[in-house]
Amino acid sequence: MPFPETWLIDGPKTATITLVLAHGAGQPKDSAFMDSIARLIAADGVRVVRFDFPYMAERARSGRQRPPDREPALLECWRGVIAELDAQGVSGRALVIGGKSMGGRMASLIADEAGVSGLVCLGYPFHPPGRPERLRVAHLQAIRIPTLICQGTRDPFGRPDEVAGYRLSSLVRVSWIEDGDHSFMPTKTSGRTQAQNLGLAVNEVLAFIAGLADK
Repeated sequence: MPFPETWLIDGPKTATITLVLAHGAGQPKDSAFMDSIARLIAADGVRVVRFDFPYMAERARSGRQRPPDREPALLECWRGVIAELDAQGVSGRALVIGGKSMGGRMASLIADEAGVSGLVCLGYPFHPPGRPERLRVAHLQAIRIPTLICQGTRDPFGRPDEVAGYRLSSLVRVSWIEDGDHSFMPTKTSGRTQAQNLGLAVNEVLAFIAGLADK
């Protein structure tokens, strides 16, 4: 049975690991960021699956801006994607979930119940910009799934000095992307490029996935 036509799939059909990545609040599954990350990871033999949340799919159909769906709808969409994969024999140790910003946060809320192998968050929204008191980390303090968070050191959703003070589960590892913003874009004066930072994040993801096989 083929996967839904609305999904984007990169990587070999014979891959032993499937990584499902959900988009962030403002950009769809085929944004430049998502395209680059998916293709770089898939080039190493991991199958990468991308999908749109309902509000983003509707935006594509109508051409009209829509706000993100409420959390219950986003989580239900994630559960549907995981159920579809499970029906086709992709689950448990063969499945890693995550995504960009909001997409990764939603994945983190259901990772334990889904029983996946690992969780990958690319730019985690620890708090809204300028509102460090509105933390979104309670569930990460007790999460039971190995978790990788790739975070730019300039990310307004959570900087190194802030994240250092959070009490996160021992299974959560934060990998800092030097001078990166929420999409890992560095400043011009840093001497770095976004391509370099994306490559660094991808290497971290690939190493994380490879390490899951040993757990």
